[in-house]
Amino acid sequence: MTRLTAEFWVKAYLTRLRLFDIPAFVTSHGDDTAGAVLVKLNTLDGQAKAFHRTFDLMTGARKWDLLAEGPEPDVDASITKQRSFDPDLWVIEVEDRDGRHLLDQPGLSD
Repeated sequence: MTRLTAEFWVKAYLTRLRLFDIPAFVTSHGDDTAGAVLVKLNTLDGQAKAFHRTFDLMTGARKWDLLAEGPEPDVDASITKQRSFDPDLWVIEVEDRDGRHLLDQPGLSD
């Protein structure tokens, strides 16, 4: 099975968010081909969540798991720590008071 490049996935995700009028920004541009993607959800109330994609070795399924949540500065510190391990990491910041990130929609785990 052919996998999408990181850049292609990010562009498609940003387009999907725009269709729902959800602001999102690339805050860290990772490797275009194989960079991992981290999504930060900023609810604009001082709180945030960070999600990363995981792979289940038993089923082969991919899903988005919560990496960190809490006060935004704490989540930012967690993201900074992840970036220190992986300089090819993409970081997308989604801003939505209702907590929408669309990662639970079909097609976004592929």
